[in-house]
Amino acid sequence: MTERIRIVLVDDHAVLRAGLTALLNAEADMVVIGEAGDGAASMRVVAALQPDVVLLDINMPMMSGLEAMAELRKIAPKSRILILTMHDDQTYLRQVLALGGAGYVLKQAADSELLTAIRTVYHGGAFLHPSHAQALFAANPTPAGNPATVNNDVSLLSERELEVLKLVVLGHSNKEIAEMLYLSVKTVETYKARIMEKLDLKSRASLVRFALKHGLLKADER
Repeated sequence: MTERIRIVLVDDHAVLRAGLTALLNAEADMVVIGEAGDGAASMRVVAALQPDVVLLDINMPMMSGLEAMAELRKIAPKSRILILTMHDDQTYLRQVLALGGAGYVLKQAADSELLTAIRTVYHGGAFLHPSHAQALFAANPTPAGNPATVNNDVSLLSERELEVLKLVVLGHSNKEIAEMLYLSVKTVETYKARIMEKLDLKSRASLVRFALKHGLLKADER
């Protein structure tokens, strides 16, 4: 039997929670084990249940999702936090990444992206829609000046590893990267593992932050 992903829903709209519960429980590999209507209540539920994934709204009464994130990471360090929000906003997206969120899904795209996002973060990845990654890069132009000003960590990567890194943070799948670079999927996976080991990074979200910090994309690549 497929191992089921244990999920806690945190959203202040009961009707939405009911709909999401029906959607997720219909999947053979997912089960909703708890719900909360605000950030404060989520503390009790998540602490007691220690879910695999916390599906968390941003705007809620008593305590916002962003305020709850830091505490949730302390009381359930193994739980992956996936934001589900109506806000297509770069400020919120940056805050989620900075707080260690594993993904960011818009409610209007939940029917097409949510299941993929949950499975991605459960298996240790990060979910960030390509358009969000591109918008982040567009808002952070490559810094001018001598390449030597870039952190020395970048020098640890080969030219091919840099190519793979750029495509990863733009949201391309292993299969797409393999086709674009004329590599096998297994080779792409090896490159990704090597990149994360060299940079001591653990998730795609951390790769996105690294690329943003070091201005790794040129204007025509964003």
